[in-house]
Amino acid sequence: MSDIVSPKQAALALGVSEASVKRWCDRGLLATVRTAGGHRRIATSEVLRFAREGGNALVRPELLGMPSSTKAGPVANERALADAHEALRDGDEERLIALVAHLYASGRSATDVCERVLAPALHELGLSWEHGALEVYEERRACELVQAALHRLAQLLPTPPRGAPRALGGTLDGDPYTLSSAMCALALRELGHRVDNLGSGLPAEQFARAIAKHRPKLVWLSVSGALDEPGLARALRTIADAARRVGAALVLGGRGLPQAGPRIPGARRCERLSDLALASRGPRGSSRAARSRARTI
Repeated sequence: MSDIVSPKQAALALGVSEASVKRWCDRGLLATVRTAGGHRRIATSEVLRFAREGGNALVRPELLGMPSSTKAGPVANERALADAHEALRDGDEERLIALVAHLYASGRSATDVCERVLAPALHELGLSWEHGALEVYEERRACELVQAALHRLAQLLPTPPRGAPRALGGTLDGDPYTLSSAMCALALRELGHRVDNLGSGLPAEQFARAIAKHRPKLVWLSVSGALDEPGLARALRTIADAARRVGAALVLGGRGLPQAGPRIPGARRCERLSDLALASRGPRGSSRAARSRARTI
């Protein structure tokens, strides 16, 4: 994907005149940078933001390094879910990436695409594998395809501004699952955080060292694997202590967390990816319904 385009390229992608694009730039509606020679350039993510906020379909999305199918209209979620499931089943990376790019360009958030399309499609595929209707390699391949789709979505997001709050997270030692944590990282990036995804299988002591060094505003931990409960409690307390020392919020999620504990003072449990928006803002202004979904545990 191209990082920047000229006003002419932006105009062609949007299906408008170059004069209109330059006028929008002059009015501050489109942020620009200048080359060493003084020529105006626009970030592709900025052109995409402008199109999304104005409800405009891209006429020539390929000029922004996106699939040509991105210019189509909105897709119902049922259709998007079916298309994602089919692409994962068939191992069709190009089709899956084209789908997520189209959904994002059509106005859906990256978090929504993860929560309502990619995660459910992968879950359906997992059920097929459990019932013997899918080979192990097909399920593993699907996970890699989702990783590629998440990478493309991240490329479409605006770069967090200088001074943006930092978020840091990953999974614990003994938990090899990466996708849930990667989706958390993407959701927080979309919320404007600078994100450090530490990956999978990291000992709690290493988490604590990373927190002490980088002093994030938010720490997330995805627990997807079935970890030993006493060991999990010790690890969570180590991470919670490190987060408390730097004043960071701690957010926990994942199907591997026991429903009845362990109780970690100051930690918040998120049941859904979209609850990260509430957790990242802290306790102020939260509704009773939202607090029940992202509750302190």
